[in-house]
Amino acid sequence: AGNKVSLTVADPRSDVTEQEIKDAMEVIVTNNIFAPNGSELVEALEARVVKTDTTDYDLEV
Repeated sequence: AGNKVSLTVADPRSDVTEQEIKDAMEVIVTNNIFAPNGSELVEALEARVVKTDTTDYDLEV
């Protein structure tokens, strides 16, 4: 078994669909777009969109 690799997309579109993600991952794997440590990717295992909320506070007194 090979190693797992994570690909991160900074600031993805808020309306990205599951099918668009699947299609993009298929293109990446099929066309060997990335070869981490010289190894080809062989399959897409999972995808997730992580949302983070940030609240700024003014701490001046």
